[in-house]
Amino acid sequence: MHETKDSLSPKTAASPRDRLIAGWRVGASASLTEAARRVVALVEKIQPAAVGGGGDPAWILALTPAQIKEQFAALEARVGREGAEKFSLLGVPFAIKDNIDFAGLPTTAACPAFAYTPKETAPAVQRLLDAGAILVGKTNLDQFATGLVGTRSPYGVVPNVFNPDYVSGGSSSGSASVVARGIVPFALGTDTAGSGRVPAGFNNLVGLKPTRGWLSTRGVLPACRSLDCVSVFAAGVEDAALVASIAGAPDADGYSRAVPAGAFEKRLPAKPRFGVPAAPEWFGDAQAEAAFARALDRARATGAEIVPMDFSPFFEVAALLYQGPWVAERYTVAGELLETNPGAVHPVVRGIIARGTEFDAASVFRAHYKLADLKRGCDGLLATVDALLVPTAPRHPSIADVLASPVEINSQLGTYTNFVNLLDWSALALPAGFRDDGLPAGITLIGPAWADAALAEFGARWERREAAATGRGAALPFPERKTVRLAVVGAHLSGLPLNHQLTERGAVLVEKTKTSADYRFYALPGTTPPKPGLVRIGKKDTSPDAGIEVELWDVPEEKFGSFVAAIPPPLGIGTLTLADGREVKGFICEAWAAEGAEDITHFGGWRAYLARGKKGAAG
Repeated sequence: MHETKDSLSPKTAASPRDRLIAGWRVGASASLTEAARRVVALVEKIQPAAVGGGGDPAWILALTPAQIKEQFAALEARVGREGAEKFSLLGVPFAIKDNIDFAGLPTTAACPAFAYTPKETAPAVQRLLDAGAILVGKTNLDQFATGLVGTRSPYGVVPNVFNPDYVSGGSSSGSASVVARGIVPFALGTDTAGSGRVPAGFNNLVGLKPTRGWLSTRGVLPACRSLDCVSVFAAGVEDAALVASIAGAPDADGYSRAVPAGAFEKRLPAKPRFGVPAAPEWFGDAQAEAAFARALDRARATGAEIVPMDFSPFFEVAALLYQGPWVAERYTVAGELLETNPGAVHPVVRGIIARGTEFDAASVFRAHYKLADLKRGCDGLLATVDALLVPTAPRHPSIADVLASPVEINSQLGTYTNFVNLLDWSALALPAGFRDDGLPAGITLIGPAWADAALAEFGARWERREAAATGRGAALPFPERKTVRLAVVGAHLSGLPLNHQLTERGAVLVEKTKTSADYRFYALPGTTPPKPGLVRIGKKDTSPDAGIEVELWDVPEEKFGSFVAAIPPPLGIGTLTLADGREVKGFICEAWAAEGAEDITHFGGWRAYLARGKKGAAG
């Protein structure tokens, strides 16, 4: 194991706020020149690993200062044409796992003999670049993304950030390490069997494992192409969700999918029912067991109901991943190299992938039939709760343990991850405090396909409560903040044109509700983008569905003033009364502006009004 001058120990980890995207994002009035200087200084400190030893084992490649300046020059030209407000990641540095393509840079998958130089950048990466982000390097991984440990690479073992005697988790080991150390605020990994979740859990990070196909995997060297996902590592849920929302889009990739209408508007209940393993296996790790028990106690304290469930159907699905013909998918990628130059492949990885030759076409179909039958039952079990809540990993082994028993321990680490992609489910790994030995503990929320936004919204709630509950908020990646609860009714609603004014300030969607029944709602003429006006009339509407739909957002207190300053007349911020009697800050409209405006109160909300064809999709 080779450590850099900066060390991989937690003593040099960046402070929580330093790791947030907002700390790097260039504002509309800030200098891109200064941002370029900061990022150049960052890459000058990176010492990529060398095969056989030396350098920082988290990095396989770093861009040169000249390449960073080229990215900023191109970005500055675009900002001059389009305006800084168009770039939600303006000047933000990031890294990608080295099985993801960036045009002109080699992709190695941690196997130098396999390396190739792509002509095109992976679409998920390109969308981040288009949003103003700056790629600074490519990170180490378990070779060919085959492993959950971070020890299977000729570029070296990537140690855990909090204790270098322990594994970082894999296969996205390098991506997790560079975010956990505060070098970059986010990084992309991949996830087939848990590679975007286990390293997050072991390094006190958020690991967003999206629904398959939301983020295109074109330009990603496959592990199992039918199961692969591009994942996101970040210090907090908001950052991870922001990155995924930018990177995710339909694409020419055959496995790409568009988000179904309305899917990302769904939320978990305020008091969700979480399915947990009725008889969890800890493989002798009492620290992991105790940490999960504490996490469940904190979940109960938030009002969640904990529902013990029989996980054996999920484990039966998981067994198909490495004991079934999906191993042959890995062989389609590396099989030729195994036949012509087997010594170039890590011996443990070679042993796994070589098994791909044991399966014939009939066995593939039989496995798919079995999976289809199992999925029906597993989907039914999942539907009895709002989500599953599991330990991200059932144990945290040392590097020495893994090297002594590489296959068995790797299999153990996938206990609560291996089944998720086979079942086409979504997942979100979250920090859950620390074990008594100082290592991070992690939990993972699992939901059906397209539950990504619902899991993220609860994850943001969990982060705020977790920092307070553990009493170690300063050591967590997303400390609790002072916020202003704000009700929005129109173009600032999630997914509408001005919502970015909230998200770029780090605001979090809390819930959807209604105003009290004494408001009228108007479509204001001549506004761009189209906006409504909410006017209190002093008398209640007695109809059963009275009240106007609103979203409640928690806006960081220090950002609230700049948000209010951007609101044009006749709108302003005042005090709104909600249907349940609560009073919050919210959008109000001067009464004079409603004179002659169309009264749209009967629609019950701005979305319903837009859906009826008024002003079309422009709102």
